[in-house]
Amino acid sequence: MRKLFRKIREKRFRYKSLVEVFIYKENLLHNLNEFRKLNTKVDVAPVLKSNAYGHGLIEIAKILDTESIPFLVVDSFYEAMILRNEGIKSEILIIGYSLEENILNNKLKNIAFTIGSLEQLENISKNLKTKTNFHIKFDTGMHRNGILDKEIEKTIILIKNNKNIFIEGICSHFADADGDDSDFTTNQIEKWNNLVEIWKKNFPETIYYHISATAGSLFADSVNANLMRLGIGLYGINTSLDDRLNLKPVLEMKSVISSIKEIKKGDKIGYNTTFTAEKNMKIATVPVGYYEGVDRRLSNNGFLKIQNKFCPILGMVSMNITTIDVSDIEQVKIGDEVVIISSKSADENSVIKIAQKCATIPYEILVHIPERLKRIVI
Repeated sequence: MRKLFRKIREKRFRYKSLVEVFIYKENLLHNLNEFRKLNTKVDVAPVLKSNAYGHGLIEIAKILDTESIPFLVVDSFYEAMILRNEGIKSEILIIGYSLEENILNNKLKNIAFTIGSLEQLENISKNLKTKTNFHIKFDTGMHRNGILDKEIEKTIILIKNNKNIFIEGICSHFADADGDDSDFTTNQIEKWNNLVEIWKKNFPETIYYHISATAGSLFADSVNANLMRLGIGLYGINTSLDDRLNLKPVLEMKSVISSIKEIKKGDKIGYNTTFTAEKNMKIATVPVGYYEGVDRRLSNNGFLKIQNKFCPILGMVSMNITTIDVSDIEQVKIGDEVVIISSKSADENSVIKIAQKCATIPYEILVHIPERLKRIVI
């Protein structure tokens, strides 16, 4: 009986998915090189946290693993473990909080952990038995994680008294690099630059100094650093609107038409009957909804693309169904391709335009694309 169940579990079925997420490798590498050209004085470390911003942790890591990068940045020990299990060889920085037991019991090779508070450093210092690489995060004004100015001296003493703590790098994070508060950013830069000078005098062996993420690249010339963390920009989203960058979106999401019908003037569509036809219309359904990552705020507000035409979303986006107006498309049938999220920035259903319609940020739209949807690298 056990052998029978094992065979059932091991059996693999091939099927065509209703929803597919395409990852354009050429665009990803193009974006990486755009930032390398713009920031010639610093290394660029790709950020793959949160399933590589919705693009697929494993798929993106496999593309970048041979690209001569200093390290990959992930958020958690779990993400690092996945990458090692998939055979990724690049060094990895865990930028998020790590449980002490995972640090103390770590068996993964070429992993660095981030320490985000003095208390965490004190606890680790008491119990660490093997030499481990760390990046220390300092709070330069954002007031989330990070060691404060007044704690720097004690931090230095703790590290110098523990031979098992190797500080591979120090880091911080801009709070408003792509915003309007330039004075705040200038103050953060000043704090950071002062910190770097102190640190270099005490720990000349430290390798990496990084505070800038994608938007922070605007300040590369005034920041004392030798590395930047490349997150959303890697995936082709220019949040800082830096016109020096020619970024190309990496992700495109597609599905198919599942039904077509004619409705009459006065007919209503969807839950809560929020749409009423003002004329006779031809409508179609697509088997995607908010479970598949189509934001519910696109109800009566967004567009899907068929045959290079933008079809308005009608009524409420359901869990697994979205209804659209295809009245302007003469030849349309069940099974025709539908672009849910376009890889063309100017399209009405690009990530940028979707985020604007939903009054949110592109990050949120991307990370809500379910991990279960297969990413196809092309």
